Amino acid sequence: MIVNVIFGSDGGATKGVASKISKKAQGRSIDIKSASKSDFENCDLLILGSPTYGDGTLQTDWEEHIDKLREANLSGKKVALFGTGDQESYPGSFVDAMGILYDEVMEKGASVVGFTPTAGYEYITSTAERDGQFVGLALDLDTQSGMTDKRVTAWLANLL
Repeated sequence: MIVNVIFGSDGGATKGVASKISKKAQGRSIDIKSASKSDFENCDLLILGSPTYGDGTLQTDWEEHIDKLREANLSGKKVALFGTGDQESYPGSFVDAMGILYDEVMEKGASVVGFTPTAGYEYITSTAERDGQFVGLALDLDTQSGMTDKRVTAWLANLL
């Protein structure tokens, strides 16, 4: 199975998670800045990750390179998402970037997998929550970093 993990990261936290996911999935970790259209298309499982910034926006590199995603043919493509955020400092926009990416890939006809429960998180609202679940793996590296490995492992066990 070919797995591509495409991420955006400023401080390195999301890059670290992408690297951990790609190693456990025996896939490739690709920064959105250097990703190509074929990186989105030529894989069995596409995993996209982004931190959420400020009041709920995509990471800067994702914003600058979102056309790569929009130009890719994702019809029927199996896509999973992960997002990093801080539920204490930003409880009104926790992992919103993951919700933004979800809307983008759904518009492209992708098949999104890897929904996770919202239990165990304390936030007010998130655009990544749909029908009582997160649209992917929500990670809080600020206040729940000790749970990251366990959450990644469990999530990947369901995906792979």
